Amino acid sequence: MVIFGIDPGYATVGWGCIRYERSRFTPIDFGVILTPADMEFPLRLQCIHTELSALLTKYPSDFLAVEKLYFKNNQKTAIDVAQARGVILLAAKQSRIPIFEYTPLQVKSAVTGYGNAKKSQVMEMTRRLLGYKEVPKPDDAADALAISICHAQCCGTPLKRRLANLK
Repeated sequence: MVIFGIDPGYATVGWGCIRYERSRFTPIDFGVILTPADMEFPLRLQCIHTELSALLTKYPSDFLAVEKLYFKNNQKTAIDVAQARGVILLAAKQSRIPIFEYTPLQVKSAVTGYGNAKKSQVMEMTRRLLGYKEVPKPDDAADALAISICHAQCCGTPLKRRLANLK
C-alpha cells in the first residue's frame, strides 16, 4: 500500500510518501510546500491546494494520513493552520483518497513505541525505518514521513484496515 503523509501548516506543509508491503517500508519521496510570508493568506491557501493536488496526482496513494491539530497557546496560529488543514483535506477528498487522522501521541507511539518520545527519537526511528543515512530534512517533511509510518503501523494489515473502518 502507498501512504501519503501530511504535516499541516500554512507557511510550510510537510509531505512524505512511502510504500508499506510485507512489513517493510520503502520511501518514495518527501518534501515541503512553502508559501511566502508576504503572500496574501487566501493565496497561500490556494498555493497549498494547487501544489498538493499536483503531488497527489504525481504519487497516487491508497491512503492519506494527516496529523490532527494540537495547540496550547497561539489561537491565531491555530486558526490559520486549521484553515490550511481544511484545504489539505479538500485536496485529498477531490483526489478520492481515504483520509486518516492521527494525534502527535499516536504518531510517537507508532514510530517509537513510546508516546512521550522526544522529537529527536521520532526522527531517528523514522530514518532507521525508511533506511535513510540521515534524518530527512526539513523537519516538516520528516514529520510527514513519521505520520505515514504511523498509518502503516496502525492499519498495515487487512485485519487492521477492516477494524479501522469499523470505528
